[in-house]
Amino acid sequence: MPTYIVTCKPDATPEQVAAAKKHATDQGGKIGHEYNLIKGFSVTFDSDAVTTLESNEHVKAVELDQEVKTQ
Repeated sequence: MPTYIVTCKPDATPEQVAAAKKHATDQGGKIGHEYNLIKGFSVTFDSDAVTTLESNEHVKAVELDQEVKTQ
């Protein structure tokens, strides 16, 4: 199962971030890492559940977690 990085909206409260995480786990996801610099977390789940997470009102973006390289 792929891992996704979920970024919540900048004005999301801690309760709203928790609600987004609950939404992800309710869809069968497993929370991996919680980020401190951004309001977000990583979640692992089937790709067909991503669309429901993207529609959450507190979520700004959902991106596939992948390796980033610099030149």
